[in-house]
Amino acid sequence: MSAAPRSAAGEHYHYAGFWRRLGAALIDTVVLAIVLGVLAYLLLGVEALKSLNTGIDRAQPSSTILLAENLLPAVLTITLWVAFGGTPGKLLMSCRIVDARTGEKVGIGRAMLRYLGYFVSALVLFIGFLWIAWDRRKQGWHDKIAGTLVIVEDAEQMLRDAGTGRLDS
Repeated sequence: MSAAPRSAAGEHYHYAGFWRRLGAALIDTVVLAIVLGVLAYLLLGVEALKSLNTGIDRAQPSSTILLAENLLPAVLTITLWVAFGGTPGKLLMSCRIVDARTGEKVGIGRAMLRYLGYFVSALVLFIGFLWIAWDRRKQGWHDKIAGTLVIVEDAEQMLRDAGTGRLDS
């Protein structure tokens, strides 16, 4: 059995594979739906929620709905990547997003580029996401675009490092 892959900084990584990352994405979808549902209720009220669920008046969505459906998930996701190294799903699956060169947390620019890379990964039948399954470092196209890796970490270590910004393994 070969040794774990090393970063440029010489650290050993266990890359998060396709199924682990898919599980994290499913968790994130549920969490995001709950958060957006609560916010929609607070901002729009019950009647607006009914129209969202039934598709009534969707030809002319309000700016609040457009904001909640598009900008809010992007800002929330990018903020979580920068602050904690992952979304709730990734953290629950013991994953962390790191800079592929340094092994450190990603900054705002790299996180924004990674989020925009999601659209490229989804562009042609989601092949950019499927790429994770056979890539040597388990990178999707969005990871390659942004220069990121998703690694598996010990949960206790992740909690200790969350406040310090360090990536020690």
